[in-house]
Amino acid sequence: MEQISVISQIQARVQKARQEGKVISLVPTMGYFHEGHLSLMRYARKHSDLVLVSLFVNPTQFGPGEDFEAYPRDLERDKKLAQEQDVDILFTPGKEEMYLLNHLTYVRVDKLDKFLCGRSRPTHFQGVCTVVLKLFNICQPDFAVFGQKDWQQLIIIKKMVEDLNVGVKVVGHPIVREPDGLAMSSRNVYLSKEERKQAANIYQGLLLAKKLVEQGEVETSRIKERVQNFYQEQIPLGKLDYLEIVHPFELTSLERIEDKALMAVAMQVGKARLIDNLLLRGSLDV
Repeated sequence: MEQISVISQIQARVQKARQEGKVISLVPTMGYFHEGHLSLMRYARKHSDLVLVSLFVNPTQFGPGEDFEAYPRDLERDKKLAQEQDVDILFTPGKEEMYLLNHLTYVRVDKLDKFLCGRSRPTHFQGVCTVVLKLFNICQPDFAVFGQKDWQQLIIIKKMVEDLNVGVKVVGHPIVREPDGLAMSSRNVYLSKEERKQAANIYQGLLLAKKLVEQGEVETSRIKERVQNFYQEQIPLGKLDYLEIVHPFELTSLERIEDKALMAVAMQVGKARLIDNLLLRGSLDV
């Protein structure tokens, strides 16, 4: 596995691969790999000739008071894990390489960034879209793989690619969970033993919502009330940011479940902001 930190070097490497007719994949990450990241790498390995994994803790997607400085980092550990997944290139640019001192250009997808995480993190998706588009331009992949845990991010990136005619296929890969159901996240390391135990009930609340729908409940206010009560009882250390039932592709809130519906949740548990989602009805063909 090669480690490349300079944009011009990875561009030259990609150009050579393109001339050789290779299919190129990209897995964008902020590092501190877990099984969710590794599953994306395995998918990329299976479907491409050259697998690129970017590792860059992107400062522009963190808001004031968020955990940019504290975000877990361990490059040597990540290099070993990426190599075990047969990754070809680990792209590890520094901040100065990705953002010039006079950087003035940002990318924003309107409307879709107003819902869910966008309410409490108003600049987050602007930072995400900007860095992802930069990575697409630098790495020129045929496809890029993203986890479905960050569902809103996935939908926004797909819309950006569609609107700006970016020649990259965006692939969503299913959520990878711990044995007790907690969605894997680099931020899970922030949790104390008791917080970690309670956090597993985030997923149990989503399963409760799905069970209610399967039993015939269609009023979203009643479903959310039941899940909120469950969270208050089972996760007393948690503070709910949002709990919404939305159209999975438009991200607009639903009053009744008549077709496709997704429940999404964000909760602060100790120092960790945890997100999760579950399809209540329909399919997630993206």
